[in-house]
Order: sequence, then C-alpha cells, then structure tokens
Amino acid sequence: MCAVKIMECFDVKAISEAVGLISKGGLVVYPTDTVYGLGCDPFNAEAVEKIFRVKGRSGKPLPILVSSIKKAEQLVNLGKVGLTLASNFWPGALTIVAPIRRGVSLPEALTSGSEKLGVRFPNHECALRLIEGAGGFLVGTSANRSGEKPPLTVDEAVRSLKYGVDIFLDGGKVTLGKESTVLDVCGEKPVVIREGAISKGKIFGVLGTHVSSL
Repeated sequence: MCAVKIMECFDVKAISEAVGLISKGGLVVYPTDTVYGLGCDPFNAEAVEKIFRVKGRSGKPLPILVSSIKKAEQLVNLGKVGLTLASNFWPGALTIVAPIRRGVSLPEALTSGSEKLGVRFPNHECALRLIEGAGGFLVGTSANRSGEKPPLTVDEAVRSLKYGVDIFLDGGKVTLGKESTVLDVCGEKPVVIREGAISKGKIFGVLGTHVSSL
C-alpha cells in the first residue's frame, strides 16, 4: 500500500499539487467550515465513481461545492428562494438543492439520474482556494466511509479513508463540526432534507414562509 500523503492546507504548494491531482482525476480530502470533505472533479465520471468506491456506497447523489453564487448559478437555477437563501447564508453551511440548468452535463452517478443538484459555497479559506484552483467546482461529500461519523480533523479522515485518496490537506480541527443543512427549493415550498449547522428556525426567519421537513 502507498503511504498516506498529508500536507498543510495553507501551503501554496500543497494547494497547487492538490489542484493538479484533481485535474488528473485524483481524490483530495480537505477541510471546510463544517466537516472534512472528499473531493474530485465533478465532471469526471471516473473520478466520481472512485469517490463512491472509497466511501463504500452508491446510489446517493453528491453535492458540489462552488467558489461563488455566480458559479452555483452556472449549474442550477436557484430561483427567487434559492437566491434569497444564498445571499443570507453563503458563504456558509447551507447546501441548496435546485434544478440543474438545461445544457449542464454531469455524470449520472453524481446526480443518481436526478434533475436536481445540491450546491454550496463554503466559508473556509483553504477550501475556497482549492475550489477556485479546480475551476470553481469540486465534489463536496464528507470524507468518511459510509455509515461512519463525518471527520472533524485530518487524522479522523485518514483513519476512515486511509487508502484510495491521493492527498489529505490538513487545516486543523474544523470550526463548526456539524454537516451543512440541506434545503430543497425545487418545489412550491422549500423542504429541509437535513437539519445541520444552520437551524430550520433561521431559515424560516429569512424566508418568512413555512419550511417543511422530509
């Protein structure tokens, strides 16, 4: 087995190396504001398949982290509700599930054949440098095997995903330590799929409308 490669995430050379690996279909573990993420080029079908193999799961869509609201809108139609949420909670711990724009081509495995996609603009300097270097888009699933607890430190991520990842970026312990809240804005009323770092009450306060839960 190959040795695990860990580099400091705020090292310019580390980000450059990680970006190069992503461009070649590699997998990178990196810190975000919520938990440590496992990423790859979301447009590379083989890399996306590797994500599923490393995590030991399939049949569940993967979210994409973006470097700006503008980048998110290149992928999905946020609509009025989504834009209101983005302007209030981005960059931050809210994943917005919205309809994929016509003409956007993503691997079927990434979306599980769905016509909607979860996007998030994280509030973390290292993550944003990495995402920007990768062209503004990066898969942002949690860096753990399926069924295990999302990692809060790079050591926890290494223990969960020791093999199959090309580089681990160490940014210390994450600040929030809780996964993002996931909100679906595809229907008439927004639906909370997962309540995480941002409470349903805060979302309700911003939208001034009923928010239901799955």
